[in-house]
Amino acid sequence: MIRLTASDEDLARAAELLEHGELVAVPTETVYGLAADASNPDAVRRIFAAKRRPADHPLIVHLPGMESMTDWAEDIPYSARRLAAAFWPGPLTLILKKKGTVADVVTGGQDTVGLRVPGHPVALKLLQRLGRGIAAPSANRFGHISPTTADHVVSEFENDNAVAAVIDGGPCHVGVESTIVDCTGPEPRILRPGMIGTERLAMVLGSRPEMAGEKEGPRASGRLASHYAPTTRLELIECDALSRPDSQAAVLALTSTPDPGGFKVWTTLPADPVAYARGLYAALRELDRCGAERILVQRPPATAAWAAVRDRLERAAA
Repeated sequence: MIRLTASDEDLARAAELLEHGELVAVPTETVYGLAADASNPDAVRRIFAAKRRPADHPLIVHLPGMESMTDWAEDIPYSARRLAAAFWPGPLTLILKKKGTVADVVTGGQDTVGLRVPGHPVALKLLQRLGRGIAAPSANRFGHISPTTADHVVSEFENDNAVAAVIDGGPCHVGVESTIVDCTGPEPRILRPGMIGTERLAMVLGSRPEMAGEKEGPRASGRLASHYAPTTRLELIECDALSRPDSQAAVLALTSTPDPGGFKVWTTLPADPVAYARGLYAALRELDRCGAERILVQRPPATAAWAAVRDRLERAAA
């Protein structure tokens, strides 16, 4: 795997690799994505093989700009255009009716497609240089912890020739995957919570979008019951349970919770949902490597601001 920088020369090299059907790991503001030319079905199939991803699990297409929506989707509702104008580039994916020219391998055989414009300068420069969309799920084995640094990508694929290169764009500043909103029905619905929350969506839409049930709406990335999981068993626990030391357990707690001692490893993240999300996957990767028998994670607050973090942790613990 070649390690590239964000220089113009290296981005030109990355674009050339994508044009030739290779896979390139790309930084976005959410997580690092494993990118292929979305208009090349054979290249997209290589994503599924590299990640060991089920073929019916659709991918998100990342676009160079809002104007590219019409290349991939048809019958785009006004609500979708308003959301795109408000939040793109940014961590929001819109599910729309796909154009007939979109390959089934991208959409998992569905008649819908997920689109977003990433809010990372390196990803945007690469997309604008390439001039077309890239399919880019998280650059990790399917179901594992998503990568938020180039080193995480290398650790996933260093012994695998499937990935040609990784572009090192530094740590991801959002840290969890995008909010997914289904815009194909009478009213927009949230399929996956992210750091663009319900209140911000409601300010644009004029009403609060509902959260779709697990079995409702089109299939979309990150909606399986078990996902984002470390190899070590993860348990969500209440703060009180952390008063009982366990030498075989690693802990991820909020900074407001004092360490009583007696645990194998004690790690904290800020008691702020934005900062917590930014550090979550890196912290889980560190705890997964420490040799503990289990990872105990303090359950975060049950408020709307923590919805994305709770969603990822509940799936990791499933």
